Amino acid sequence: MSPEAIKQDFESALVKHFSFKARLRSFLHGNSNEQGPLRDADQCALGQWITERRQGPYSHLPELRELDLQHRLIHQQANRLMDLHLTGHREEALAGFGEVQVLADNILALLQTMEAKLRTAQA
Repeated sequence: MSPEAIKQDFESALVKHFSFKARLRSFLHGNSNEQGPLRDADQCALGQWITERRQGPYSHLPELRELDLQHRLIHQQANRLMDLHLTGHREEALAGFGEVQVLADNILALLQTMEAKLRTAQA
């Protein structure tokens, strides 16, 4: 993979990741009813990206396993917050978004580390 192709691939992963966070925030503010991709790590666009890379070009990276774990943890947290929201505990659900942000930052760091490793290997 060329460095430019790697860059584009990771940019698409970042867009998927940021989209998840925005959709979850929107749900917690009562602006969305779509739950599937928020609840299920395998339905999520980033989850699908991870699955495709795990069986392909990035399978040798140890960070990929940790990325998958952090991704599944963020969905567990999203489920908890969505359940709180749906049972009327909206303030508590919104307050818990900080925990999602910590996991999101971990995911971001892993994506950046992976991209840097791959681009350095290509140089």
